[in-house]
Amino acid sequence: MNQPLAYVHPGAKIARNVVIDPFTTIHNNVIIGEGTWIGSNVTIMEGARIGKNCNIFPGAIISAVPQDLKFGGEDSLAIIGDNCTIRECVTINRGTIASGQTKIGNNCLIMATAHVAHDCHIGDNVIIVNGVLLGGHVTIGNYAIVGGLSAVHQFISIGDHAMISGGSLLRKDVPPFTKAAKEPLSYVGINSVGLRRRGFSSEKIREIQDIYRILYQKNYNTSQAVGIIEAEMAASPERDEILDFIRNSSRGIMKGYSGNV
Repeated sequence: MNQPLAYVHPGAKIARNVVIDPFTTIHNNVIIGEGTWIGSNVTIMEGARIGKNCNIFPGAIISAVPQDLKFGGEDSLAIIGDNCTIRECVTINRGTIASGQTKIGNNCLIMATAHVAHDCHIGDNVIIVNGVLLGGHVTIGNYAIVGGLSAVHQFISIGDHAMISGGSLLRKDVPPFTKAAKEPLSYVGINSVGLRRRGFSSEKIREIQDIYRILYQKNYNTSQAVGIIEAEMAASPERDEILDFIRNSSRGIMKGYSGNV
């Protein structure tokens, strides 16, 4: 590829119909899929794997080495799926020996100035709003939305379809299908509007609400609530996803509902 005023390393593998704007630098060991647009002043460093039909806006830096003092220069990747939009000045670091990769799924929108640290694993159809900071090893499920200027502690997990209020500080895991807000971060309901938009029936939404009433509004501790949910609620993919998330939480889940502001 002959891109005037852009530098593309001869070892990079670029699909024929990729558009690369001026003043962009693409390093060795990079793969970019068909139909992707790379704006001006973008830097794509070694280990980047970018899918098809992505849009990467000016100033973004993809696959820089981790900001981790334990990083020893090992080979690792930063993987971005198909149909993703990476807005201005987003930074995405590649992985470390811990998992070998930072991974972003398909159809994701990462808004301007957000930071995705090493070894983060982000699902499909995720929206990360302006200025969000993800610490290392963060996991985000499908269809989750993280509000602007939120800071997510390393090793946090956010479940599928969760919605995080802007300006939040995430120190605990956020279970699937929930809305999270306040300080400290708390359960404030389920993401019923998002679930309806994605085709969940009213009956399924009520089932999810009933599960979280037991977990968060009946004054049980987490272990008691999990036992009651398993005993009293009929098995379903959503029930099992919630229970599995709670049981696998390494940092513990966010606190329950409170009427206090």
